[in-house]
Amino acid sequence: MSMVFPIISIGKEGIDTISLIWEYFGSHMDDYLTVLREHVAISLMALAISVILGISAGYVCVRSPRLEKWLTGTFQTLRIVPSLAILILLIPFLGTGVKPALVALVLLAIPPILLNTVTGLTEVPDFMLETASGLGMTEKQVMYRVKFPMAFPLIMTGVKTAMIEIVASAALAAKIGAGGLGGLIFTGLGLNRLDLLLVGGISVALLSLVSGAILDGIEKMMTPYLQTAPKRRIRGRRKAGRL
Repeated sequence: MSMVFPIISIGKEGIDTISLIWEYFGSHMDDYLTVLREHVAISLMALAISVILGISAGYVCVRSPRLEKWLTGTFQTLRIVPSLAILILLIPFLGTGVKPALVALVLLAIPPILLNTVTGLTEVPDFMLETASGLGMTEKQVMYRVKFPMAFPLIMTGVKTAMIEIVASAALAAKIGAGGLGGLIFTGLGLNRLDLLLVGGISVALLSLVSGAILDGIEKMMTPYLQTAPKRRIRGRRKAGRL
């Protein structure tokens, strides 16, 4: 009988937590939508800046190998530093709010995009480059018509990694007044409110999953040849088998 009571008490706490969550959404839906919009906005801004800087830096690294070690090493070192530490270090220079949070998220997100861009652009098969040169393409045409299209799937992998890291780390932005879902998490920790912790934490997790799924869909739309290539191989094998 002694084993039953803890199970019953846990069940009651779970029911109470669920009821508190429903009460929160019923009475604070506008507040929730506000912090959700703030989280999405800062995440999208950080991703857009990171994509522009990361791909540009990757292109520069490919064009100038001397800068590759310096740029990749610098951003990899910055990536080791915790996001919260970067936020605190930026406060004396940028104050509190969105600006320092945006800078910290961009520094966190650039490395995967940069590294995947460099890898994608440098690992294009030699026969494709030779074919492009044989067709009379200039070096610039080879870069934009051959290398970048071939590197696009790998670049998108870096973008997806960066987006997930941004969405997860953006919760820390609330610590310096930048808003977002992190406000719910920190409020829940301060007030010992499990319902707020669950609302904030699950929302961040779902937002990461949704953003990853959206980027997967964009990648499939932009690279239809990757979807049709396996089907063509299967059809070719079937035809060869019939012959």
